[in-house]
Parts: sequence; structure tokens; C-alpha cells
Amino acid sequence: SVAFGHPFGAHLQGGIELGLSHQSWATTDDSIDSFQVPESTWLVRDFAAHLATLDPGMAQLFEATVRNERMTTPDGGTFDVDAHNEPLVVACRTWTMARVFEEGRTKRAALIELLRGITDEQTQHQMWFEADAKRAAGQIPFGLFLAGWAWHDTIHVADMIRGLPERAEGPDVKAWLDNPFVKGYQGAMNKPGD
Repeated sequence: SVAFGHPFGAHLQGGIELGLSHQSWATTDDSIDSFQVPESTWLVRDFAAHLATLDPGMAQLFEATVRNERMTTPDGGTFDVDAHNEPLVVACRTWTMARVFEEGRTKRAALIELLRGITDEQTQHQMWFEADAKRAAGQIPFGLFLAGWAWHDTIHVADMIRGLPERAEGPDVKAWLDNPFVKGYQGAMNKPGD
């Protein structure tokens, strides 16, 4: 059983579940969710919507990797992660934040079940990552990707906090944002002028 039996399993499960609780904490108030995030084209609510809608696409990527295949579009073309994400996020802009988080909980539960079926051997497969706006395309060991991806939600909580800096002062929040992986990723991906 997967990823959760693998050495990074507890970290993976903890990271994605912690991230979901973090995003719920970060912005549950519909009156502030439209704040702009500095150095981003997205609003605070857009990062929450991204986390709520991403998992089915990640499931397709993980399933392809387990089969030792490269994820493609339905017509066999190159998968564009930014083109995939943007309309999903925009479609959620009329939703209440409560609906966004409920969507996220439902989709996350399905993804966790998929992850439970991935074997240790399958985590040794190579995963093909298509380029996005800030990262080049290339291959990465699947297990290594999963270990980093476990922090994906928390990284985007940090993005939301950039749009809500007054919420960054609590000791628990500081502990989340001071995580070396989260800080390193934020520093690399959110350089002024990028």
C-alpha cells in the first residue's frame, strides 16, 4: 500500500491533509477572498480553488506514471498544466468558499484512496513532468515527486498568506510558513519581476 507504507508515507498523508486544513483556515471569509496575491495573477480565493480542483488531474498523472506512461491530453497531445488549471480556477470564482472547501475534501478523499493502491515498487518509476510557467519539463523519480508534492497545499497556503499578511502572525502559522521546504519553494518561485 503505497505511498502510505513507503518511508515518506506518513509525511505524504500528513502533508496533504494538513494542507487542506491550512487552506480552510487561511480563507473561509467570503468578504476577503478576492484580495490580490502579490507577484501573482491569482486572487486569494483562486489558490484555494486550485487546491480544491487539482486532484483529479493529479490522479490521471499518477495513474499514467504507475503504467510507465506519459500523461497526455485525450487526443494524445502534450498536457499543458497551466491551461488545465486556469479554467478550473476561474469556474470557481462564483462559488462560496464553503463550497470550494467541500469540493476539495471530496476530491482529496478520492485521491488518497488512489494513493493507497500505489506500491513501493511503483514509486520507483520515472514520472514525466510537463513544463509549466516557471518550471522546465523533465523526468523525476515518482517517489521523490510524491515526497515534495505532499507540501503542495501548504506551499499555496503561503501564497494565500501573501495576500492576507495580517494572518501570518500567529505562532502556528509561522511554524507552517517557516518550514524549510515551503520557504525554499516560495523563494525560488516568487522572485520579484518573474
